[in-house]
Amino acid sequence: MIKKQLLCCSAVLSLVLLSKLYSYNLVANTETPDALLHDSLSQGELLQEDISNIRNTPYFASLNFADETLPLGDRLIEKKMLKHLKEYSFATRQSHLLHHKALKTLPRVATILRQHGIPEDFKYIPLVESGFTSGTTSHRGASGYWQFMPNTAKAFGLRVDNVTDERQDVEKSTLAAAKYLKALYREFNSWTLVAAAFNIGEGNLLRAINRQNEDNYFRLKLNRETGSYVYKLISVKEIIEHPNRHGYRTNTLLADATDSDSHASHKL
Repeated sequence: MIKKQLLCCSAVLSLVLLSKLYSYNLVANTETPDALLHDSLSQGELLQEDISNIRNTPYFASLNFADETLPLGDRLIEKKMLKHLKEYSFATRQSHLLHHKALKTLPRVATILRQHGIPEDFKYIPLVESGFTSGTTSHRGASGYWQFMPNTAKAFGLRVDNVTDERQDVEKSTLAAAKYLKALYREFNSWTLVAAAFNIGEGNLLRAINRQNEDNYFRLKLNRETGSYVYKLISVKEIIEHPNRHGYRTNTLLADATDSDSHASHKL
């Protein structure tokens, strides 16, 4: 009787072990290899709910602004980056007209920036600031493609008066922006901090750096707009340079390109 019970127990135990072994092999065989995952990102499947699927991929590590990368390993920073990538995807926003305008205007802006030693990634600031639309003026008085305040515009060579406002001239305002960005870099020695200073003002940024004893943009605690600014720039850069990863459709682009430019005046 005891031998029969032992044989039954052994049989049950063997079945349990075999079941677990089968389940383990099934899971192992269905996991996505890094190479395949990276390939799927290039096919427009970036928008995932769980950041753990992409945070350690070569794609995510490649995200940068002016060759300054995110401090990887910080889950909060990585989640914030993924949030903005989703927000600026073609599926979420009507970004096709913006893409169309960028293809026409970005080369002119990039040439001027390059001539003055400014990283070309700064050409995306007018897309974030004004949607590459002149004539837009904020409630604080910032205006033009680069959304210059009047005093800053004048300080870097632009004419702003009742007769002429050179902030609305894309080439002249880009030249002024290049001079301003170069001056900011001499002060901060970091292009991500330069972008932040362009948004919040150098005085405000310096006070934040000194108060927090922190000079890494991604780790600084800044106001909501400035704290998201570089993430927005990286996201717009991604959408323009790798549209197929973010929901781009050629037929939609052609349809949207015929719409009124009023759609592009929406500030990103």
